[in-house]
Amino acid sequence: MDLLDIFVSLGFWAALVRMATPLVFGTLGELICERAGVLNLGIEGIMTMGAMVAWMWVYQGGDLWTAVLVAAIFGALFGLLHSGFSVYLGVSQHVTGIGITLLASALSYFAFRMLLPDVTTPPKIDPFKPYPIPGLSELPFLGEVLFTQSPLTYLAFLLVPVVGYGLYRTPLGLALRMVGENPMAVEAQGIDVHRLRTAAVMLGSAFMAVGGAFLTISVFDAFYIGMINGRGWICIALVIFASWRPGKALLGALLFAAFEALQIRVQQSASAFIPYQFFLMMPYVLSILAMIVMSRRAAYPKALLVPFRKGER
Repeated sequence: MDLLDIFVSLGFWAALVRMATPLVFGTLGELICERAGVLNLGIEGIMTMGAMVAWMWVYQGGDLWTAVLVAAIFGALFGLLHSGFSVYLGVSQHVTGIGITLLASALSYFAFRMLLPDVTTPPKIDPFKPYPIPGLSELPFLGEVLFTQSPLTYLAFLLVPVVGYGLYRTPLGLALRMVGENPMAVEAQGIDVHRLRTAAVMLGSAFMAVGGAFLTISVFDAFYIGMINGRGWICIALVIFASWRPGKALLGALLFAAFEALQIRVQQSASAFIPYQFFLMMPYVLSILAMIVMSRRAAYPKALLVPFRKGER
């Protein structure tokens, strides 16, 4: 299979959209946190926890949409924990985020083993099925690529304009962006900076957990250790690539997913001649190069990583 055959294949483009979905959730979540001035390095662990609790909920007999809600709640709780240390206590956001990742990942694996101690092969569940949108799914090419996807994929892509509108067209969005730029000015308006940052981190963490849940209840239909596989760290890079803008974040997620889908197909046809590790690293190398090119003029939130203490000037 040559590159032209890959690029004209409907399966390639449909897989690209599907693989971008967890990245869209995670990148939007990280973007909201950072817009409020908080770097959330807990994303990898939060996505892992979201994947585990959503899968476990369905495995124990719960329905799929409630599993999404449960994942979001667990993500928000870890966001609250993150805020308690980094926002209210002013602890290093780097240290807090890494700690959240280690805690959430370890708790996920521990809970999985405690609830299913005798399992050797990851059990399967009945995941979300592709939902063809009536009328649109019959469109040539675009119908199969965009409108025959999982309901969570539609939700992820719908959230992009919703988050963009909320950030740039509402008073709350203006306050959230300002708390990441000049929190003292926000405090002068009588707005509680700590509460606003905490709410942003909780909402962003909920999005991250839903991104993890997508993998277990919409793609792989099982939970296994290491399944997030660095997607959280990619989301952090995509926020920089996107210059902290939701629309460009979607573009970045699609770009990385394209590299990932391409390497899988190229690896299948050329693995006899080139070591497979080359293809595994290709999406990351290309994404780093794209991020360097696109982020050279990126304007980061001025109060990002800066603790805020009431009354200080």
